Amino acid sequence: MTPAQQVAIAVPTGALHDGALSLLARSGLASLGAEELGRQLLVEREGLRVILVRPSDVPAYVDHGAADLGIVGKDILWETPGAHYELVDLRFGGCRLVLAVPDASSLDGPETWPPMIRVATKYPRTAAAWFESRGQAVEVVQLHGSVELAPQVGLVDGIVDLTATGRTLRDNRLRITAVLGTSTARLIANQASLKTRTAAVQSVVAKMREASSDAG
Repeated sequence: MTPAQQVAIAVPTGALHDGALSLLARSGLASLGAEELGRQLLVEREGLRVILVRPSDVPAYVDHGAADLGIVGKDILWETPGAHYELVDLRFGGCRLVLAVPDASSLDGPETWPPMIRVATKYPRTAAAWFESRGQAVEVVQLHGSVELAPQVGLVDGIVDLTATGRTLRDNRLRITAVLGTSTARLIANQASLKTRTAAVQSVVAKMREASSDAG
């Protein structure tokens, strides 16, 4: 297969990694062990180039044409809107983006929010837009590490963070007061790739869509 026919797909490290590799295997596109891809970062199979990247970098690889397709969490897309197309809900890696406050906090629903609420999050764009859409003034403190500590030391009133089971929140004496959205893995595509290499790219998309539907 010529390079022009080869399709490149950006696969994330982290929580979605195993699910992404499983999907590629079920699709019949590439059977890769996590150790193999982890060592090489880039693996080529007939018709497919798999590029291992940080989750937050997947949209950049796709938007700039280094990858034709990418597997990425919806939470990343909330924060990094770009020129890509979102094609398929891959139906794995499900989690919720929530507003959580300390167990002892008096904050609950919107009627209990102060005139200005302060929240810590790794998702500043999403958090700000959610509060603003409800007419609530918000100060967003962007943190890059664990945000659960921030309310305990008085930095913020609450946090906006992803949770799958809620266990980490409970362990840190936090309770959920609102759900901002639900995130799952998504398949995104480079716009130019879809237009100029339609057959090769759509063949890969069709196989992944079928595999994700079968899994659901």
